[in-house]
Amino acid sequence: MAKRGGFPGGNMPGNMNNLMKQAQKMQKQMEEKTKEMEEKKWEATAGGGAVTVTVSGKKEILSVKLSKEVVDPDDIEMLEDLIVAATNEALRKMEEESANAMNSIAGGLGNFGGLGGLF
Repeated sequence: MAKRGGFPGGNMPGNMNNLMKQAQKMQKQMEEKTKEMEEKKWEATAGGGAVTVTVSGKKEILSVKLSKEVVDPDDIEMLEDLIVAATNEALRKMEEESANAMNSIAGGLGNFGGLGGLF
């Protein structure tokens, strides 16, 4: 009868070393990708291009550009809505690209060495 919780052949240390090397490599790739993403910019528009917002990978608003036609002192609410819409879309684009980049690095970790959902 096999021991419960044991590792067949006693080769666990070699597997663990490989796992640690792969984890370290992945961590380095993620750090590099994070730095790269922080330096990128995403832009989105609203109101048919009347409002343009640019954000960074650090989730900072870098610029807001307004066309003269959208600046109506009698309808400040519409301008506010357009700024919010453009900002949210730019942030959504940034988040989506960032998540896709990280998923491409971490892809396939669910089956590492039979460890199931640990990774």
